[in-house]
Amino acid sequence: MSGAVLGQFLGDESFPIAWDSDAESELLWIYDDLHIPQPVSPMFFDIGGWWLTCDHMFRRFATPFAADWIAKKINGYVYTAAIDADTAIVVDSTEYGARYAARVPRDPSYAAKMGPYLGAVLPVYATNFLTWWRERFKPEIEANFARLDGYDYGGRSLPELALQLEDAIDVHDRHWKIHWMINFSQFSATMALRGTIEAVKGSVDEELFGRLQSSVEDRNWDSIEALWQMKEEVKVDPVLREAFKGETAADVRSKLKATDAGARFLVSRLDPYRQEFGYKSIWSHEFVFPLWKENPGPIIEAIRGYLESDYDYSKSISAVKKDLASAKTELMDGVNGDAKAQLRSALELSTNMSPLTPDHHFYIDQGTNARLRMVLVGIGDRLVDEGVVDDREDTIFLLYNELRRLLGNPKAFDAKALVSARRDEREQAFEIRPPAWLGTATQAGLDFPYLGLWGFPEKFTRPAPTATSELRGLPASPGVVEGLARHVRTLEEFDQVRVGEILVCQMTNPAWVVLFTKIAGLVTDAGGAASHPAVVSREFGIPAVVGTSVATQRIKTGDRVRVNGSTGVVEVLK
Repeated sequence: MSGAVLGQFLGDESFPIAWDSDAESELLWIYDDLHIPQPVSPMFFDIGGWWLTCDHMFRRFATPFAADWIAKKINGYVYTAAIDADTAIVVDSTEYGARYAARVPRDPSYAAKMGPYLGAVLPVYATNFLTWWRERFKPEIEANFARLDGYDYGGRSLPELALQLEDAIDVHDRHWKIHWMINFSQFSATMALRGTIEAVKGSVDEELFGRLQSSVEDRNWDSIEALWQMKEEVKVDPVLREAFKGETAADVRSKLKATDAGARFLVSRLDPYRQEFGYKSIWSHEFVFPLWKENPGPIIEAIRGYLESDYDYSKSISAVKKDLASAKTELMDGVNGDAKAQLRSALELSTNMSPLTPDHHFYIDQGTNARLRMVLVGIGDRLVDEGVVDDREDTIFLLYNELRRLLGNPKAFDAKALVSARRDEREQAFEIRPPAWLGTATQAGLDFPYLGLWGFPEKFTRPAPTATSELRGLPASPGVVEGLARHVRTLEEFDQVRVGEILVCQMTNPAWVVLFTKIAGLVTDAGGAASHPAVVSREFGIPAVVGTSVATQRIKTGDRVRVNGSTGVVEVLK
């Protein structure tokens, strides 16, 4: 442990914790509500976690502030801890069912020696990565997707399916290594812009800086435009319009199939959308949730929502482009000479990288995790045929090595009983309220750069609300809005969101973007100023407060709330 202890929580009756060592309890553990706010499935924790490639990230960039990042499942929930580049730290974790010793340098002076390396290479990544992404990495990812998507599971032997799983895990590993290169390249470009602004103007206007992170050309906007185009087609066709009056998405599909125009719409519009944009689910960092490709219900509900609000894509994207141009002009106002050239260069580099935020979600967080799910359920189909499990998704409730045992010997153990118990455990975990952090908090731990994505250190230092009707979070997108709250927990509840409501949820990812065309404000439990809900809210011009920790506990559907996205205060007016 380095530094004075600022706070400590080692468990209590409501949230008991079994620490494997003193070293483990001396770390600062953060609840990963940013990615996995619900109880995690056994298989995702074993093979799907983003933390599995973090040792590669820190090694590749020779970061002086951390050497590894490990995870621990506690009462069903994922907590992660960053490991300092400190030779004195000896702590174990688990990866792929095996004991894993967190990577730390052997040289006590590693951090001091390697800091200049990081400073030297980061600008090279920032300057070149957009070209590398377009010419090298994106084509590589797309080729891997084509190979996985084209795999025929019919008639395959269990050993052949086992090899497909290993190939998919290797692809997942590779794509997440690319993810961290994207992440650090963007981080470097963003920090360079911040540093240049401070040098030229003396301080950073955080609201203006947030507006400069908007993206106007990426796969998120492509998916929204494609939905809007389908909505426009439905809007002018009486037959399609009538079909979309069905009570449920299943009713709509049934009505579409019953007409020539509807059948053509399904084949020429809906099915291609499912293939191109359907590799996502309500929570990207999981395997238990069906993809839009598997269940087109969310796509149909999104189109119906667009019809209800008569959403205008052209107007929305034009507004974002106009605001981004205005923000650039505001930044450059009054700057002249060499300072102007320096600021313009840093600004151009940073804004050119902005599309990589939604694009890496599309290709990696969403697309890569989704492909791994498809492999697991493809194997599950075969195991159902063999009588080994009852449902194709039962593979997700096994551990990695348990599934491999079954692929080697389908009679190795009673998988049905084990899966049933695991499903029960996950359901029971929903009754538990996980704290925002555990273990031991020190200043060094709170200073870890990435914790800002989870809203730290603000969450740790945030004062208690002054009134029971008040919640405090992080100001994410400026403005004040008042309206009725809509608490959304599941994909099935998307169609209940009405125009002008305040969305209250644990967290968002790109699958939630369809709701941003309807809502007037946003409040989340998780996230920081650079997290997905904050960035997208700014793009859509929606007041937002993120990282409240308790919004979904304190705010009910139908409550009247006032959201101040400039101060981070949410008032429950009832």
